[in-house]
Amino acid sequence: MLSDSDVSLLTYDETLGSKHARKAKEAPFVPIGIAGFAAIVAYGLYRLKNRGNTKMSIHLICMRVGAQGFVVGAMTVGMLYSMFQEYWAKPKP
Repeated sequence: MLSDSDVSLLTYDETLGSKHARKAKEAPFVPIGIAGFAAIVAYGLYRLKNRGNTKMSIHLICMRVGAQGFVVGAMTVGMLYSMFQEYWAKPKP
């Protein structure tokens, strides 16, 4: 016979891929923020060789600010999107 804890473990059994898909569907701007962050970091590493006379610390600070700005922007847009879905797009009973 199954105990209560065994039943709860069976109902929440999901693979890593299905968990990520479910979370991405609940908050669609999180993967966009992560992808943008990774793209800005990759661009910063690519431009590291051709930065000209710019100091290394200034280059890294600019890349950090750009990456953080993209993530904060994606979080803000995601919050506004969820507020729109919750309060304005919901049909009134």
